[in-house]
Amino acid sequence: MFARSTTILGKPQHLDEGIAYVRETLVPAALKMDGCVGLSMLCDRDSGRTITTTAWADAAATRTSWDELLGIRDHAAEILRGKAEVREWEVAVLHHRQRTPEGACARVMWGRCDPAAVESVVGVFHRTLVQQVDALPGFCSMIVLVDRETGSTVLAATYASRAEMKRAGDQAAATAALFTEQMSLETTEIAVFDVALN
Repeated sequence: MFARSTTILGKPQHLDEGIAYVRETLVPAALKMDGCVGLSMLCDRDSGRTITTTAWADAAATRTSWDELLGIRDHAAEILRGKAEVREWEVAVLHHRQRTPEGACARVMWGRCDPAAVESVVGVFHRTLVQQVDALPGFCSMIVLVDRETGSTVLAATYASRAEMKRAGDQAAATAALFTEQMSLETTEIAVFDVALN
């Protein structure tokens, strides 16, 4: 499975308009395309940053969708008053424990490792991290994206609410710290977002 993430650092006052456009235009356009298996949108209402991710069954569907969704993506950036930064990824882990409710949030961790180590990092995610996050309070789902050429990684863990995420905080931080240390994975950024669409 593959994914395309579009990050836009827009203006906070235009977030609701941008979310509505993505919901009403991008979602139906993407979901009717062959190979689309899902879409999510995260937002930070303080900074105006949004991350919209589409998931695709294979590399061919990912490539085909690029041109067809380009105009919609560009117009979303115009509405949000920002510039779109687009990345393509392999979906290394996709794990759901429960449905994502309204009011959910996500903690996103960006990192990088030696590209030669990506396979072993993915293996550890599957063998150990999935089981550990399942025990966290309010945990809903986790997705891990990787770029095998650069060694870039993204881990997004979704929680039922900010209160639940706060309850899981110390345990989640300890788990992430142990994992990154064991795998020589450098964390480059951690941020918290509201789940706008899922």
